[in-house]
Amino acid sequence: MNKFVAILFLSLCLALAIAQDVVVETISEGKGDAVTKEHFYKSMVTLYIENDDKSKTPSGWSTRVEDGAKKDEPFEFRPGTNLIPGWTEGVLTMKEGERAWLHVPASKGYGARPMGTPGGAFYIPGNSNLLFDIEILGKVGGTEL
Repeated sequence: MNKFVAILFLSLCLALAIAQDVVVETISEGKGDAVTKEHFYKSMVTLYIENDDKSKTPSGWSTRVEDGAKKDEPFEFRPGTNLIPGWTEGVLTMKEGERAWLHVPASKGYGARPMGTPGGAFYIPGNSNLLFDIEILGKVGGTEL
């Protein structure tokens, strides 16, 4: 019986650890340099809430017209600076020109804090898993790929 409990405990720990990982699912390969913490980057992004069944709910925040933005306007960022941990972890595995889905668990997103306003321009309930559709256009001041 103790062996069964130990195996069950280890299985639960492994499942929890996997659930806390950021997963990067490439949509289209990048041809440029790897993203680093040394540069600022331009990106096109749409943020969804990822539901338990892996379906997605729009959060209301996007830089793309086709996803509700008033105009296409790239989001500029520097990995590790004023970003949720899951964003930085995910983009640091990407290359310039790459487009990917970043699956970010709540623990590496906003945690228990809700963001935005219910019924407002955008809203993310507390403890939400996030799903970013992100395309790294290139370095700020550099050539877009």
